[in-house]
Amino acid sequence: MIMDENQYIVDELAAQDTWRMFRIMAEFVDGFETMPEVYPAVSIFGSSRSHPNSSVYKLTEAMARLLVENGYNVISGGGPGVMEAANKGATNAGGKSVGLHIHLPNEQKPNKYANIQLDYRYFFIRKVMFVKYSVAYIIMPGGFGTLDELFEAVTLIQTKRIKAFPVILMNSKYWEGLLGWLQDRMIEEKTISEDELDIIQLVDDPEEAVSIIKKRIVV
Repeated sequence: MIMDENQYIVDELAAQDTWRMFRIMAEFVDGFETMPEVYPAVSIFGSSRSHPNSSVYKLTEAMARLLVENGYNVISGGGPGVMEAANKGATNAGGKSVGLHIHLPNEQKPNKYANIQLDYRYFFIRKVMFVKYSVAYIIMPGGFGTLDELFEAVTLIQTKRIKAFPVILMNSKYWEGLLGWLQDRMIEEKTISEDELDIIQLVDDPEEAVSIIKKRIVV
């Protein structure tokens, strides 16, 4: 009896995985057909919980607007908070404003400012689109998801799986504790090296962030 139940579960998983494969392929195809037109683009990450009246929201909006004024398009996660601010700033400046929206059970809904929107069920496909079609990452204050995107990019650059591009942390007051821990703990313990930490750049001024990107990617 137990063997029959186990076989039933195996058969069900196999059937589900077969259809899941086609959904995965469809999401990749949609991205690969749409995203090349947004080059060159900078991805902006940060908290979905940032309020429109907050300094982080306003800084992100200004950052996105400045990027468009300098010839770059903007990619965000397509949701509220920092993502909304990024799309709003880019759209209002007349640029291509991409929202890579992920379906989550409770908190994330697409914002109204992305003029190009793709919807994702799978985080790993969405991450591929961020990495593949970005010429730089700008990391605003955020939570676990923001850290996930940050360290994903740093790891891929560190291991030379992708071509190095600027990874910029905005707001030194927010990030200095993290960078201090990386310096004092990880470098001290020799789990990373000084040059690997140099992948990350700490910036407060949007103009400086744009200048760093322009030195690497001329438009």
